[in-house]
Amino acid sequence: MKKLLLSLNLLSNLAFAQITAPKKEWRQLFNGKNLKGWDIKIRNYELNDNFANTFSVKDKKIVVNYDGYDKFNQRYGHLFYKENFSYYKIATEYRFVGNQANEGEGWALRNSGIMVHGQPAASMLKDQDFPISIEVQLLGGNSDGKPRTTCNLCTPGTNVVYEGKFDTRHCINSKSKTFDGDQWVRAEVEVLGDSLIRHYINGELVMSYEKPTIGGGVVSGFDPIFKPDGKPLNEGSISLQSESHPIEFRKVEILNLKGCMDPKAKNYKSHYVKEDNGACKY
Repeated sequence: MKKLLLSLNLLSNLAFAQITAPKKEWRQLFNGKNLKGWDIKIRNYELNDNFANTFSVKDKKIVVNYDGYDKFNQRYGHLFYKENFSYYKIATEYRFVGNQANEGEGWALRNSGIMVHGQPAASMLKDQDFPISIEVQLLGGNSDGKPRTTCNLCTPGTNVVYEGKFDTRHCINSKSKTFDGDQWVRAEVEVLGDSLIRHYINGELVMSYEKPTIGGGVVSGFDPIFKPDGKPLNEGSISLQSESHPIEFRKVEILNLKGCMDPKAKNYKSHYVKEDNGACKY
């Protein structure tokens, strides 16, 4: 009888846990079939002119390739999701494949990125190279035994506070491992308005910084109205980068955290808890 009661209690507790336990409400931004819901902007081309089919979908993956290029010619491209976000966690699983496009810059070898808190795709001028944004730089190792971290920070037209100090460096390395070859890697970026941003690789925290603002350089061809230096960045677009090396993304998903930050938000979830450091516990 005691065994029966114990079993019933365990089942009851399990059922209760299943009802009340908070869920990670990941939303898939990439449907695995096509690029519906996304905009394409490639330097020197109009919005949604997908030159040489740079961005495509194959085998349920977003594929960035340069088969139709004779040479790269600084035709940097970005694939924008059509919705802006403010408090969220964006995640993607990526891998570098193949060889770099002809005449791609040396620094762009096995190099791509996730742009967060960016300007809208439609606001980029035809010859603009990068969106004004925070770039989560994705790098693959060169299989030469030398460390090459990924999920680094780069700042096209932006600045941040890093380790407590206002930092104007364009790129700052994370503390990640090096990932050689064509292995799949999961990158997650937690973005909390204009307060805190944290980078994770395969679940490991590798970088954090605060107070993103518009400012700095390393972006050209932009409309000055979209670069009011000093303005806090509290929301913006998300885009995936094309910088001359083929890359594949097999998943792009978002966890909207706005509900735990603003009780007035329509999607507010009381089971989200705001921690002392401003992050969301879920």
